[in-house]
Amino acid sequence: MKVMSVMTAMAILPGLCLAAGLSLLGTAASAATIEVTIEKLAFEPAVVKAQPGDTILWHNKDVMDHTATSKGNFDVVIPAGKSGSMVVKGDGAFDYLCRYHPNMKGRIEVGR
Repeated sequence: MKVMSVMTAMAILPGLCLAAGLSLLGTAASAATIEVTIEKLAFEPAVVKAQPGDTILWHNKDVMDHTATSKGNFDVVIPAGKSGSMVVKGDGAFDYLCRYHPNMKGRIEVGR
């Protein structure tokens, strides 16, 4: 049986630490999909909490088209009976509305 020298062990150690660190990075929580239903001219839930990288998925159950629009941030068109989505980027709170029906309002609160 061979005995590993201290020098050999010291040479191998950084590589093992790097491999262990990369392994831990691979187990990070995956992005979530947050669903919002549009029905009777309302976003439900009206306020959602998300993390960067999450997807917001709007399901339009109304018979008319809608949008989820936050000026300067995003503009998602959601046709009647269809769905639309976007991936959340950055931190902060984003108020949005339907451009076609401005009384429809929602909010996405993004934090790490």
